[in-house]
Order: sequence, then structure tokens, then C-alpha cells
Amino acid sequence: MVKTAKYQLRNTIVFCIIVFLFSCNSHNSQLMSQTISSQNTENTQIATLAGGCFWCIEAAYDALQGVVHVQSGYAGGHDPNPTYKEVCTGSTGHAEVVQITYDPSIISYETLLEAFWTLHDPTTLNRQGNDVGTQYRSAIFYHSEEQKNLAEASLQKFEEKGIWPGKFTTEITALNNNFYPAEDYHNDYFVNNPNQPYCSAVVKPKLDKFYKKFNDHLKPEFRN
Repeated sequence: MVKTAKYQLRNTIVFCIIVFLFSCNSHNSQLMSQTISSQNTENTQIATLAGGCFWCIEAAYDALQGVVHVQSGYAGGHDPNPTYKEVCTGSTGHAEVVQITYDPSIISYETLLEAFWTLHDPTTLNRQGNDVGTQYRSAIFYHSEEQKNLAEASLQKFEEKGIWPGKFTTEITALNNNFYPAEDYHNDYFVNNPNQPYCSAVVKPKLDKFYKKFNDHLKPEFRN
């Protein structure tokens, strides 16, 4: 009986120690996760850009080093919480946009804008190819005065370089918290629907050209 009692006591102590160590490790893991999340939030910035259909723009920016997340959505309109169907009518005033969360220590806002000028034609008013309407307009929605100044300087620089024939029609305006995420099925649309007719005929050719030009800025899995 004595041995049995000692054995049970020993097992109880061992069990308590294991539970204690597991709890400490779980707590430390949670603290580490919170710290990493906090660091990511503190060390990232946001850019909001409109350059035609957001399926293509999202896929392109997702491939760049330093880009943490890309969210498709709507901005620049007058109706709150618009749907894709409503935006497509052109009556809400919104543009299809991507909101890019990025690490400025890896990729600069200027580089994001250089990619922007490459990905769409900023000289065609309210139009990108066969996509016609104010929802497809070229626009930079700045989050700060610094972004505004950089956007204006970048527009002038690339317009003068003549990378597109004609005058840029790009709108540069404050976001003013006027951003609404698109429906979930739009996220990673090209990745999830590469054989969809629009994706294969329009998005993929644009991405192939983009990957070739920005190869040095791509994440390893996207490089040639």
C-alpha cells in the first residue's frame, strides 16, 4: 500500500510538472506570436491603387518581395459598402482598387508606383483595354502627405519618360477611410481561377510581362 501511494504521488507530481511546462510553453508561444504580429503591424505601411480590374493588379503585387498582403476592394465612391454588382454599373463612383500592405524596409512606395505604371495604361480615361467605366479608372489614393508628394513626383517622372504615349489621366486623391474590401471570392482570384477565360486571355499575359520586367523584385517562387 505504501509503495502504491508513493507511486501515485510520484505520478501526480510528474503530471503537474508536465502541465506546468506545457502551460509555460503555450504562454511563451502566444507572447511570441503577439510580438511578431505587433512588429508586423508597426513595420508595415499601406498603399491603395486603382489600375483597372483588380484581379490582375492583386496577383502582380502579391508576387513582389516586401508585400505582406494584398486586398481587393473599392474606393473613391459615394455609396457605403458597395457590392461588386453595384460597382460594375458605374453608379457608385467607386474604382476597383487593391490595398497593399508592405514592408518599406524591403520595398519602397516609389517601387510600388513604378510597378503601378507598368501594370496599366494611365493615359486611357476610365478604361483599361476592353474594360470600360469609371470603376476601371487610374487612381492613387494616398494615405499621407508624403505619399501624395511621392505620387505626384512619380507621375511626372514616368509621364516625362514617355513609357506610355499621351498624357496621364491618373487621379491622385486622399483615401479618407473610403475603402471597402471586395467579396471574399475576389481574393486570390487569378490563383484560384487561372483557366477562367478573362484570366487566361488578359491577366496571364500581363503578369508574364510584369514578372519579366520586375524579376529582381519578385519573391523567389515567382522568379524565372
